[in-house]
Amino acid sequence: MKTKLQTLSAITLIAISSVASAQNIAIVNGVAVPKSRVDAFVAAIGAQARAQGQQLPPGFEAQAKDEVITREIFMQEATKRSLDASDEYKTQMELARQSILIRALVEDEKKKNGVSDADLKAEYDKQVGENSGKEYKARHILVEKEATAKSLIAQLKKGAKFETLAKKESKDSGSGANGGDLDWAAAGSYVKEFSDAMVKLEKGKMTDTPVKSQFGYHIIRLDDVREIKPPAFDQVKPQLKQQLEMQKLSKFQEDLRKSAKIE
Repeated sequence: MKTKLQTLSAITLIAISSVASAQNIAIVNGVAVPKSRVDAFVAAIGAQARAQGQQLPPGFEAQAKDEVITREIFMQEATKRSLDASDEYKTQMELARQSILIRALVEDEKKKNGVSDADLKAEYDKQVGENSGKEYKARHILVEKEATAKSLIAQLKKGAKFETLAKKESKDSGSGANGGDLDWAAAGSYVKEFSDAMVKLEKGKMTDTPVKSQFGYHIIRLDDVREIKPPAFDQVKPQLKQQLEMQKLSKFQEDLRKSAKIE
């Protein structure tokens, strides 16, 4: 009976040892290196890769295993040299501990006080309302002197091409290279003097007199007008979620600071 029990006990110990070995990737100088370290390393690097729109290369887990073993070797040597007892090490460890706990707190707060679909839709409707109206497709020629602007207007009235003069004469190099094209924009995107003159124009018409602003003198031509078409809700939903999450976390931080006793 005793022999049978001893045999059973031995078999059990072998089984337990086999399971433990399966959970480790290596034994380095008598220290077990658990597979969980490799899993965590692969997960962390994989998350970084996905954030950059990339994927882990084939066979990366084997590289990760080698990296984890190398790190264990380095850790053992650093400990042998008592580097883990230095003040610098302790300071860095405390900073790392704080970072990990703060990340955990942020994730926990997101779960407990997250952004709902109703919140997102309400924010979307608000922004659409604030940005409704018209947008304008205009061209301009910007010069320093009023006399120069008047001369160019005279040339344009005689048949000179607006795009050609803009490329040649405009000191706004960005739009000038494109024939004065400012692309589509809301009136509020421009300085008041410019937008006031632009919105009064009919499509295809230009200003008869130079428009003075802080940048110089403008000759403006309005090419087209259209109602602002907002992007679809699903298209901007990820950006809205990130925006609202940041607002909530900022408020969470402010509330914590207000409730904290700081001396």
